[in-house]
Amino acid sequence: MIIDTGAALLAVALGGAGLLAGSFLGLVSLRLPRGEGFVAGRSRCRGCDQPLGPWRLIPLISYAVARGRCAGCGAAIPLRYPMMELASAAVGACAALTQPSVAAAVLTALLGWQLLLIAVVDGEHFWLPDQLTFPLLGTGLLAAATLDRLTVIESLTGAAVGFSGLWLLARLYRRVRGREGLGGGDPFLLAAGGAWTGWIGLPGVLLWAALAGLSVAAARALTGGRVSGSDRLPFGVFLAIGIALVWLLGPPGLAR
Repeated sequence: MIIDTGAALLAVALGGAGLLAGSFLGLVSLRLPRGEGFVAGRSRCRGCDQPLGPWRLIPLISYAVARGRCAGCGAAIPLRYPMMELASAAVGACAALTQPSVAAAVLTALLGWQLLLIAVVDGEHFWLPDQLTFPLLGTGLLAAATLDRLTVIESLTGAAVGFSGLWLLARLYRRVRGREGLGGGDPFLLAAGGAWTGWIGLPGVLLWAALAGLSVAAARALTGGRVSGSDRLPFGVFLAIGIALVWLLGPPGLAR
């Protein structure tokens, strides 16, 4: 693959933006489940509660220089910060190198960063808060209005079909099995996914999500772990994978 200069520069720019975004995402992934604010207020060390100076907030570099420890009290800095920064940088660079325009690259990076945060929070807490799924739906509508992939009507239809389909499935499961099979946030996440992919992309999202979930169950079984029908799996993580793949590759079996 030949990469032109413009795409390379955009990859550097969005990769750098991803480092900053990843620093913020790491903060949100810690604070949001604890009910703490993350928009205002200075970052502090959780060991000594001292505000962090600007040099201690530089993505990756500050972590490496401090060797993963607070310079004041020696408390360990969560590894999630550099990992989220690296992952977000990779998302930004990938968006720049795979999309045909600057607008598409920026929106694709925004999608990837949102899905990354959603996957981390759901993977750790089995929780899909409205504070994350509703903005994802909003950016999906923005993408429909900005790009030529979908019309806004198609985006809204995808959101409605995604929510109602998964909500009805959850109701049916509860009636048949007598217990919850899906989390309350899953229909909202699929609604957001439908806003990005349109209704025609929803079967592909669910297909990729199912394959990802089955892969995790198979890996657990192959490594000697117990697998049963009552095991909890963070379905939001798999939906996030499905949304990303359908956005990047298109609905399975349909030409882009």
